[in-house]
Order: sequence, then structure tokens, then C-alpha cells
Amino acid sequence: MIPRIKAITGSMNRRRFLAGTAGAAAASTLLPRVGHAEGELNILVWCDHVDAKLLEPFEAAHGVKINAKAYEGTGTALSILEQSAAGDWDAIVIDAPDVPQVADLGILMELPEDIAPWGDIFPELRNAPYTHVNGKSYAIPEKFGYYGFCYNKDVVDPADASRGDIAWNEKYKGRIGVYDYYFPVLQMIGMSMGLKPADIKMSDLGAIRERLLAMKPNVKMVGDIVSVQNALVTGSVDVIVGGAEFAVSNLIPTNPHLDWTIADHGGLIWNQGIGVLANSNRKELAMEFVKWILSSKGQGLLATSDCFWAMPANSTAELSDEAKTLLRWDDQSDFLAKSNVSLLPSAEMDTEMLDMWTEFLQS
Repeated sequence: MIPRIKAITGSMNRRRFLAGTAGAAAASTLLPRVGHAEGELNILVWCDHVDAKLLEPFEAAHGVKINAKAYEGTGTALSILEQSAAGDWDAIVIDAPDVPQVADLGILMELPEDIAPWGDIFPELRNAPYTHVNGKSYAIPEKFGYYGFCYNKDVVDPADASRGDIAWNEKYKGRIGVYDYYFPVLQMIGMSMGLKPADIKMSDLGAIRERLLAMKPNVKMVGDIVSVQNALVTGSVDVIVGGAEFAVSNLIPTNPHLDWTIADHGGLIWNQGIGVLANSNRKELAMEFVKWILSSKGQGLLATSDCFWAMPANSTAELSDEAKTLLRWDDQSDFLAKSNVSLLPSAEMDTEMLDMWTEFLQS
């Protein structure tokens, strides 16, 4: 069965998340107003946090019931918060690059530094530019992975995938699926041209556009993760550009023809964080939940969620040997050293990138 998987942050949500307009129209149908009962913890999270195997140990240890609401996209989360009473929600999971802007809105509580096992968190995440905002922690890195390539290893040469230019390789004409999220794909194209995400300037977008449009003859479909994931499993496409461990790791045991990699020049790192809502009435319990998620046991359970698998931020996570193999645990030192974190664009660059993506979709 193909799992339901989150969009890391939907393009419209990413583009307009501060206003929360992406999910405003739908938010009223997403949930009833949440009551805040004694002995309960209300969490607004991604789908990987709703597994009973992750929540039940915490509930048993603290004698509470967790009410978990899964959402997709920061804009949707903000819409939910806007329609909720103060104190309805206690903890939140958020796309890490969004943290500075959301923290500026006063939504997130400043967290004590000792809440996180910083010494065990992979240095590249610990030192990411959005981990601290003006020297303060608002959301702790908890899970990460890469935008790279998923492929059918029965028909795709792994060397072709790892070179990073497979989307333009004529061997795979009409066999490419592309994850429909413009910003990471455009950053990946920039990286293939020797541009780090932090160094991409408006003057570079013309060359990136040309490279993007040159990919289109090889592309069979552009879709959300579930769509391209299904296409890869069924053989409709042989490659997903923009996918990686989060798209196929938990499918490989029953679909051994699947595999994933990042480019030899490095992957693009996505990262999610967990924080506490500033107006929560149960901050102490919410902080205990954050500690549980960041613990070695909690990290192993989160990494192998039924919804999607990805790397735990804590290097001491308890994982089986099989899970470590599927997540490329032994390769992480090399992967992280040559990869770059995904960064939000300026408003001007974001608008231009979205226009380029629209042109690509319509070409």
C-alpha cells in the first residue's frame, strides 16, 4: 500500500505562509474547535507524528491523552491557529526554514537550551541558519532528509542517478517524474550548476530557467509525492526528481526495485523542527513531549513512522540495522558534508521562481 505522505511545504503555502492564506479556505473544514481538557495534550503536527507507537509511550508515562491533528504546509497550520482559541494547541511541528518568520509572529515559545540533546544532534542541523533566531531556540531539529532522486534500479543505472544530471539524460526520455515543488527543484538545478542555495542571486535565475526548461522533454509527469510515488512503484516512470528517502524508504522492503540517492555534488537538505506554542496552557507537559520526541527512543520511532521514513536529527536514535541500511545511516557523514540546507528565497526571488515553474509546467 502506498502511504499517505506529507508535502514538505506546499508551494503556495511556502510562498504565502506568513499570511496563512494557503489553507484559509479549507481550514474551517479541517477541524472542530479543540477543547483543552485537563490530562490532555493537543499537538499540531505532520502525519509522521500521529502513529500510536510514537504517542502511546508518552501517554502512558505521563497519564495523559494526546490529541494529534495532522496538517500539510505552514500556511495551513497558521490558518488553524487563527481559528482556534488561545491555548487550544500546545506543541507544533514546522518546516524548519519557516521558523524565523513564524517566531517573529510571536506564535512560538522560546525554549530553554537544555531541552535538546544538542551534542547528539548532527552538527549540520545544529548549525543551520534557522535553528536559532537571534540566539534563541524556538523549534528543535527533529527529523531531516534530502531532495534527490528516487529510481527503479532494475532499469536505471545507479551511476546515472548519482551524477545528478539524470533529468537531462536522453536514456530516460519520457521516464522522468518531477516532484511538484518549485523551490527545492530549482535549488537542485542551481546546485547542479555549481551554485549553493545561499549563493543563488536574481542574476542566476535566467540560467536556471534555461536548465529547467531543457529538462521538460524527458519529463512524463509532474505531481505531488503520492502521485509520482505511485508512478514509480507501478513503472509509469523510472525516476523521481526531488524525491529521496522520504518517498521510498518504507516502500523498499515490499518493492525491492526501488532505491534512492543524492547527487555526487550533494543533496538539498530538508529539516523539520518541533516547538511549543507561546499561548499553550500546558507548556511544561508540551516541553516534556518535545524531550520525548528528541530522545533516542522517540527519534527511532519518529524516523520509521508509518507515514514516511527519514533521518532522525539525533545521532543516538534507536534504529534497527535494516532501518539504518534503508536510510543510508553509514553514508550520512559524507552526505551531510557535501549537501546544503534548503533556504527560503526573498519575496522577489520567490515570485520569479514561481513564474519560472509555471512556465515549465505549461511548456
